[in-house]
Amino acid sequence: MTPSDRRILLVVHARRDDTVHAAERILTAVRSAGATPVVSAEDRPELAERLSLEGVQTLGVDVGIDDIELAIVLGGDGTILRAAEVVRGGTVPILGINMGHVGFLAEIERDDMDDAVRRVIDRDYVVEERLALAVRVLDADDEVIFETWALNEATVEKASRERMLEVVMEVDGRPLSSFGCDGIVVASPTGSTAYNFSAGGPVIWPTVEAIAVVPLSAHALFARPLVVSPDAMVAIEVLERTSGSGILWCDGRRSHELPPGARVMVRRSSRPVRLARLHPAAFTDRLVRKFRLPVTGWRGMPGGAA
Repeated sequence: MTPSDRRILLVVHARRDDTVHAAERILTAVRSAGATPVVSAEDRPELAERLSLEGVQTLGVDVGIDDIELAIVLGGDGTILRAAEVVRGGTVPILGINMGHVGFLAEIERDDMDDAVRRVIDRDYVVEERLALAVRVLDADDEVIFETWALNEATVEKASRERMLEVVMEVDGRPLSSFGCDGIVVASPTGSTAYNFSAGGPVIWPTVEAIAVVPLSAHALFARPLVVSPDAMVAIEVLERTSGSGILWCDGRRSHELPPGARVMVRRSSRPVRLARLHPAAFTDRLVRKFRLPVTGWRGMPGGAA
């Protein structure tokens, strides 16, 4: 493969000046290396208003997803989730450069951007596969009415603020409990530091294959966070007695209304999300760095042993 045959996708939060300036630097670096930069059809109109896109191809118009070598993402976690959606049809790894606040999914910070592009061109990175969730919604007649996926979480929530959602929860085909609540979060290990974390759920190391289930403001004695097998099927039914309807949200990006009687089924997807890593490091260090956790007083491993 010649350099000109290499295509690097750039996904950008195009409404921020610093991100657009960073995009310009990356496009220049990719061109200088002889590779072809690509942008999504969604990003192109806004980027074209602010910088030159000469020689930049458009995904889905000039090039297909299977021709993309890697996606560089400029933004926070929301932009990275959008990028995962953009490349979902292929096996493209995603490299996140944090231009936001916490940026838990990002691999590096903006100060290391030039080195990151150099390493992408040199193919000096490793690819880590993350468990994703497959989500299916059935109506009261057990007809499939919606299918989607999630990298972080699938959340069943009440649609009306003043009403409670009445649900029954099932794991692997067996009923577990029914209760009124504001909702239920079903999260992957990657999503355990997102909505699941805010809701009081457990942080799951990415190397642990599991699914977390966390009720939100449940009116029940048994409504604690659960960790189930990665191969478990978690189902949540919106009971017929529910006043009003619920709503399904996946990664905060894809939604579907849930009328009384709807059934949401969540399990491991057969297609993981692939993240490019430049600095594989202990997940503990990432937690400390991203959440600014206090570690003063740590003495280190005795004798420096691993």
